[in-house]
Amino acid sequence: MTSAPTETAAVVVQRVRDRFDTGVTRPLAWRLRQLDRLAALAGENARDIERALHADLGKSSTEAYLSEIGVLLAEIRHTRKHLRRWLAPRRVGVPWQYQPARASLVLEPLGVVLVIAPWNYPVFLLLGPLVGALAAGNTAALKPSELAPRTAELLQRLVPRYLDGVTVVTGGPEQTTELLEERFDHIVFTGGGRVARIVMTAAARHLTPVTLELGGKSPAWVDATTDLPAAARRIAWGKLVNAGQTCVAPDYLLAPPDVARALEPLLAREIRAMYGADPAASPDFGRIVTSEHAARLDRLVTESVAAGARVVVGGETDVARRYVPPTVLADVSPDSPVMAEEIFGPVLPIVPVPDLDAAIAHVRGGDKPLALYAFTADEGVQARLLRETSSGAVGLDVPLVQASMPSLPFGGVGPSGMGAYHGEASVRTFSHAKPVVRKPLTPDTLGAIRPSFTAVRRALARRLL
Repeated sequence: MTSAPTETAAVVVQRVRDRFDTGVTRPLAWRLRQLDRLAALAGENARDIERALHADLGKSSTEAYLSEIGVLLAEIRHTRKHLRRWLAPRRVGVPWQYQPARASLVLEPLGVVLVIAPWNYPVFLLLGPLVGALAAGNTAALKPSELAPRTAELLQRLVPRYLDGVTVVTGGPEQTTELLEERFDHIVFTGGGRVARIVMTAAARHLTPVTLELGGKSPAWVDATTDLPAAARRIAWGKLVNAGQTCVAPDYLLAPPDVARALEPLLAREIRAMYGADPAASPDFGRIVTSEHAARLDRLVTESVAAGARVVVGGETDVARRYVPPTVLADVSPDSPVMAEEIFGPVLPIVPVPDLDAAIAHVRGGDKPLALYAFTADEGVQARLLRETSSGAVGLDVPLVQASMPSLPFGGVGPSGMGAYHGEASVRTFSHAKPVVRKPLTPDTLGAIRPSFTAVRRALARRLL
């Protein structure tokens, strides 16, 4: 299903709701067929998708496949493999007072799911939640970001050719606002906190549950017990995938002063190894989504240097060409401008702190991040970070990968988000776990808790319950 430009949101949403109401989405066969068709959409059109992502974000074809198409196909394969087992009614125990009886939880689809996707991973963050929505037996409305227009236009053409009960609505914020006026049965939003509040306000009018994936400043702790060259290699990679425009990228580093200094040349070496002496000429380094975003990043660096930070590696930003070079800032203070907001770009501040206590205090003093990373061989340090900080996920010696594992739920906590999806978590997010109790009419063991309450029945009822 696709939406014509003249169709209102009410018409679009009613069409997918009517499709859900026919009951066609409930059988397992329909769900599996939709997953197969979604895999065909991604696989058969991989080249077109890669070209669209390059036009919107400057992504290389390899990075586009790895970070968007490949992880989507992995999500589909994992879901298809386990779906029958996930959907099977789950037996639960029955207290002895109610025996003989049986109880179970049965997953039923919610109805119509709205997915509002961001621009940084415009394929996976639109179609990834759709995997779970379809597997759970729902229909869906998809709203891709207008800031990735080639990708949005391509998906609007492809989705109706492959999928049943799914509509794509393109356009700007006004189309999103119009959609949010309608009633949905679940809303998934990935983006920033400001728009998330708008989504939650709209959802509240219909008492619609929401899943919010919001990001934030995800820290990385590095200490002297780790293999510093190996840690620098992984940090540089994790930071610079998609030109740093990744919600779970390491936003900044916390390290003791000697470790912070040792990391400077190591990070510079890894950046050069990945993108050469001139990253602007590298086919593997992407671009910032808009010139406005590039100007914001340039301002953060300029103001932070004026406040005392030092540029270790990085060059001139070309705002018009949306190019921000891989940049490492040293001697960054916690109150530096670059620490005041999520960076969401290829700028990595190194913040020296006296010790682990100071690092934990810094993390706990801000919003709970979407991810926390630790590069340390000290199991005691790992245990303290796990115990004394709160984040959506933790990566020990590795960034990013937790967000691409279909076997793990992906979600934030507090200001970094609410709810989770991926794999089985997606199916449960987009389903209602309906309790079902079966109790034979005979023997009638409920007599003791029915009026009239004689002295014997009162005593028995209190004893039973």
